[in-house]
Formats: sequence, C-alpha cells, structure tokens
Amino acid sequence: MKILAFTVLLLSISSFSFAGHHENSSESEVLKALSAYMDARNSRDFQAVIAMSSKTGTLDTNSDGSFHKPLNQQTMSGWKKSGEAMTQYFYPEATAISDDVVHVRFYSEGMVGSKEKMSDYRTRVTMNWIKEDGSWVIKSAHYSPASYGGVHKTQASDFED
Repeated sequence: MKILAFTVLLLSISSFSFAGHHENSSESEVLKALSAYMDARNSRDFQAVIAMSSKTGTLDTNSDGSFHKPLNQQTMSGWKKSGEAMTQYFYPEATAISDDVVHVRFYSEGMVGSKEKMSDYRTRVTMNWIKEDGSWVIKSAHYSPASYGGVHKTQASDFED
C-alpha cells in the first residue's frame, strides 16, 4: 500500500513539473518582452519598438475604427508621427499556440494625442508574438476600443464556464 501511495505521489509531482515547465517558459518570456515593448512605447524609444516587431512586417488593426492595416514595415518616421501616448496595460495573459507562437491579450488605458490635445484611451489588445532569429517579436496586433460604458449588458451567462 505504501508503495502504491508513493508511486501515485511521484507520478503526480512529475506530471505537474513537466506539464507546467514547457508552456510557461515561452509564455513568461513573451510577457517580459511585452513589458519591455510597452516601456519602450511610453518612453518613445522607437528603435526598441521596431526591434521588437517582426522584420517581415506586422499585421495590425487599430482601435480608431479603421479597417485592418496592410502588412506594415515598422519605421522610425512612422512611429514619430504616431503622436504622444502614455499608457498602462492590465491583466496580461499569454497562451502558447506552438513552440514559436504565443498569443497575448490585455487591456490598455491612458492618454494619447498631441501635446495640445490629449484624449482618454482605453482598448482591448490581442497580439501574436513569434520567435524570430531567437527573439520574441510582434507579428500581429489588434486593438479594439473598450468604451467607458459600452453597449454590452452583463448577463448571468457571462459568468458561466
């Protein structure tokens, strides 16, 4: 009986250790990269922002109501035209899709615009990060407005699993 109990304990510890290690490694690496990316955007370190974007371009959808953007090569001049922004991000989640693709989602909130006219900014973000030349970089990003009030009326079914 003691041998059976010990075997079950050993198997459960082993499966827990092996199951969590592989997927958490890439997910935690991407969450660290996301933090560096958001810091670079806020400090207007566009060289770092570009370095954390895929060399083959990014597929983006902005929260301004426009359509999906074509494959975009990130440039210094493009980022400099983007206006001022100071945002924070909340509740980041990362999910490994494969060994070299991680899906990330989070909320972002802050102020954006020109120095003369700043506006409230609140959005939901999803990104796909890929492993490119040994580094995690953004391949796609989708920003969707999260208005202050919105149109969805919460229902009991929203909280069901």
